[in-house]
Amino acid sequence: MYPARVQPRTFAIGDIHGEIDHLRALVAKLPLLNENDTLVFLGDYVDRGPASEQVVRVVRAFERELGCKVITLRGNHEDAWLRVRERGWPEFVFPPGNGCLATMRSYTGGPRPENDELARKDEVDALFSGRFFPEDVVAWMQSLAWWYEDEHAIYVHAGLLQRDGAFLHPRDTSPQTALLWTRSEEFFRSYRGKRVVIGHTKTEYLPPELSTYTPDDPLDLWAGECVIAIDTGCGNDGFLTAVELPAMKVYESR
Repeated sequence: MYPARVQPRTFAIGDIHGEIDHLRALVAKLPLLNENDTLVFLGDYVDRGPASEQVVRVVRAFERELGCKVITLRGNHEDAWLRVRERGWPEFVFPPGNGCLATMRSYTGGPRPENDELARKDEVDALFSGRFFPEDVVAWMQSLAWWYEDEHAIYVHAGLLQRDGAFLHPRDTSPQTALLWTRSEEFFRSYRGKRVVIGHTKTEYLPPELSTYTPDDPLDLWAGECVIAIDTGCGNDGFLTAVELPAMKVYESR
């Protein structure tokens, strides 16, 4: 008799947002990974948390050193920083809630900003130009994938776009930056098709009555009929979540 085929596992990890301690705590809870497994990061590695530089460094090391396939997707925050670098975007950099100052200080030194703290005068030029990022980090951000698909699901940072009453596959979406920024309640309520795993929208903002996973706790992973959302607020006083497919096993950093 032939040995039973081991079904490949995929572990999707939500938005990290500069929280290295949560990343380490979550990864420590995952089972031992092997060459048949895939680890998918859904983007938003930077901003808000105190350790964006460390998060990027560790995730890049995972790409080289883990004994499994590692997929790193682009999030809207990486996309935003690339825009800042190319042509400036003060509307993204300035609001303290976006956490850009925390990212800069993780690279240049200095304390984690207070909630409403603005950049000092000597920090403004570097912050608003994004020139504090090393060139190899910028190149890494530029190389991040827009989406990924395997036998279990489609993985994308924010969601799928709707056109003429149908939700588009990521390969049919133009511009692909839209995959990183879209936020539509209709997607969570009405999408039917191959399972999609996303981050970007905090689960506490999604309709709890449609979730089959702990609907009494809106802070948890959100599992609709065909959409799984795993941004559980890491970087915003929340925690980091991963989901294992096809088993639908959930791991948390808290």
